[in-house]
Amino acid sequence: PIKNKPVQLDDGRILCPSSSEHQGWQAHVEVTRDLKNWEVVGPLNQGKDISVIQPTILTYPNGRLQMLCRTRRERFIAQSWSQDGGKTWSPFKATSLPNPNSGIDAVTLKDGRQLLVFNNTPKGRTPLNVAVSRDGSEWDVVITLEDQPGEYSYPAVIQSDDGLVHITYTYWRQSIKHVILDPGKF
Repeated sequence: PIKNKPVQLDDGRILCPSSSEHQGWQAHVEVTRDLKNWEVVGPLNQGKDISVIQPTILTYPNGRLQMLCRTRRERFIAQSWSQDGGKTWSPFKATSLPNPNSGIDAVTLKDGRQLLVFNNTPKGRTPLNVAVSRDGSEWDVVITLEDQPGEYSYPAVIQSDDGLVHITYTYWRQSIKHVILDPGKF
């Protein structure tokens, strides 16, 4: 199942971050140029060391990519790096960011920064925060979207042509909330 959006690279390839749960939590990437012919890269983990699903891909100069994933029991957001435009990926390692077995999403902003929406806690699904990074390693929480008791989960984030950031997420698992942010203000 693909939870997060595909990323189109400068060479025209479309990378669709995906995962499966039937032989442990495993991430892979489905790649196409024409939406007719497909290649699968992965699985990128064996589902036994670090269990990851629902990857999101961030882009950097010179074909570098970063994959961030939800983890099952590890209580952190996992990351993998590609130095060759997604053809190969490093082993998954922990980031400094917590994860309570909850979905995340991220986007590379037009100004080159990375933006992540995640539950900034090792347990529960509140608070829901936005963090930014210049290098994918050091993250600064810039906005709290929700901090009241409840469940705020399964975020999705994009940046529209006008530069604004649009975030949707489940609100108490009863409705969907849509938030618009100006990244020039953080």
